[in-house]
Amino acid sequence: MSVGLLALLDDVAFMVRSAAASLDDVAAQAARAGTKAAGVVIDDAAVTPRYVVGFAAERELPIVGKIALGSLRNKLLFLLPGALALSAFAPWAITPLLMLGGAYLCYEGAEKVYEAVVPHHAHADEEQAQAGAGNDPALEERRVAGAIKTDFILSAEIMAITLAALPEGSVWMKAVVLAIVGIGITVAVYGAVALIVKADDVGLVLARSTVKPPVGSLVRGIGRGVVKGMPILLKILSIVGTAAMVWVGGGILLHGLEGYGLSAPAHAAHDAAERLGALVPSIRGLVEWLVTAVASGLVGLLVGGALIPVASVASGLLRRGGKTPEPSTGQRPARKGA
Repeated sequence: MSVGLLALLDDVAFMVRSAAASLDDVAAQAARAGTKAAGVVIDDAAVTPRYVVGFAAERELPIVGKIALGSLRNKLLFLLPGALALSAFAPWAITPLLMLGGAYLCYEGAEKVYEAVVPHHAHADEEQAQAGAGNDPALEERRVAGAIKTDFILSAEIMAITLAALPEGSVWMKAVVLAIVGIGITVAVYGAVALIVKADDVGLVLARSTVKPPVGSLVRGIGRGVVKGMPILLKILSIVGTAAMVWVGGGILLHGLEGYGLSAPAHAAHDAAERLGALVPSIRGLVEWLVTAVASGLVGLLVGGALIPVASVASGLLRRGGKTPEPSTGQRPARKGA
C-alpha cells in the first residue's frame, strides 16, 4: 500500500512539474512575442487618446472602455482563430500578410509626417469636430467605431508578429500564447490610455487642494505640473507613435524580403549596426538597436512616402466610382415598368 501511494505521489509530482514547465514555457513565449510587437503597442497607446478629445470628462473612461472591449473582441473572436487557421492551413500566407500590414504601418507613419509638414484640410475639419464633441451620443458611437476599426488593423499586426515569433508547437500552445499576448497588451494599452486621458483631471484636483503648507504647496505644485505637462506628454507620445510605425513597418518589410531571398538591405543594416556598435563597446547593444531602428525607419519612410500618392489616387477612384451619375437631361429617370 505504501509503495503504491509513493508511486502515486511521484506521478502527481511529475505532472505538477510538467504543468509548471509548460506554464513557464507559455509565459516565456508570450513575453518574447509581446516584446516583438512593442512598436505597434506604442503606436496603439499613442493613437487612442485622440478619440476622446472634446468629450465631457465623465464620458472619457466609458469611451476608452468601449474601445478596449472592441479591441478584445477583435483579438479573441476574429484575429486569434484567423491566425491559427493560417498557421495550420496556409502558413505561406503569414509573411505576405505581415508585409502587407507592415506596408500599411509605413503608409500611416509617413502620412503623419507629411501631415506635420503639409497640414491637410481633412485633418483640420477633424480637429474642429473633436473640439465640439461634447456629449453627442451619435458622434461618440462613430468615434468608438472608428477607433475599433483602427485597432483591428493594429491588433492584426500584433497577432501576426506574435504568431511569427512563436516556435513550432501544438495549436493549443499557440492559442494560449496568442490569447495571453492579446489580453495582456489590451489591458496594458488601454490601462495606460485611461491614465493618460484622466491625468489632467487628477492634476486639476491636486492643483486645487486645500491642504495646508508645506504639504499642500507640494501637492498643488505637482498638480499644476501635471496639468501643464500633459499636452507635452501627448505630443511626445504622438511623435514616438509615428516613429514606431515607420520603424516597425520598415523592419517587417526588411525581414520579409530577407525571407524571400532579398537579404541585401537587411544585411546592410545589420552590418552598419555592428560596425557602429563596435566603436562604443560600453553601449554597443543600444547603438546597434538605434542604428537598426533608424535603418528600418528610413525604409519605412521611403515605402510609406511612395504609397501616399498611390493611396490618394485609389481613394479618388473609389469616391468617383461610388457616385451615381446624374441624368444628362433635366428629367427624372423613368421608373421600371412605366
